Amino acid sequence: MNIVRKKAPIFSSRAIINGDELDENFSLEQYLGKKYVVFFFYPNDFTFVCPTEIFAFQEKLAEFESVNTAVVGCSTDSHDVHMAWLSTPKNKGGIQGVTFPLVADQSKTIATNFGALGGDYGYNENDEMVFEGLPFSLRATYLIDKEGIIRSAVVNDLPLGRNIEDSLRLVKALQYTEKHGEVCPANWEEGKDALKETRESVANYLASH
Repeated sequence: MNIVRKKAPIFSSRAIINGDELDENFSLEQYLGKKYVVFFFYPNDFTFVCPTEIFAFQEKLAEFESVNTAVVGCSTDSHDVHMAWLSTPKNKGGIQGVTFPLVADQSKTIATNFGALGGDYGYNENDEMVFEGLPFSLRATYLIDKEGIIRSAVVNDLPLGRNIEDSLRLVKALQYTEKHGEVCPANWEEGKDALKETRESVANYLASH
């Protein structure tokens, strides 16, 4: 399901914010017109790769904030499980100290609407509804602009931890293109040359690299 260049699905769900506060009706709509959003799904709380990603986002949180970007995580765990994980020290398998919001998607509707769920409901030979695949989300990351449009979607399978530096790079690339009207070539980083959408610009860029 292609979701890039479309409006991000709207939802309202319970979330734990600031590490220890319950928000009964958390929504990404609060950021419309104000902030960019990096919205990411991870499979489960109290697992192995997931905390490495969550702590990596937390370590870069100030940099995301410096480019007017909110970081929001989501899994199909309940808000109670989120709270328990956030209350558990790092040396005991928890993520205590993480401050960005973690959304609870117990119904799996948010992950389904974003195309991040690892499976789907179907019917067996007895016409009984069954779930096929993984009943939780894959490692999906979405960059949403201030108008609520998804501008990037990257989905990894379970063993493949994501690159948080690249999520930050994509935010900066998007903001650069919005400001300068140029496009960012392969491996673009802040401070590097970009391109105008002309053959001459591309030829000159390739000749200098």
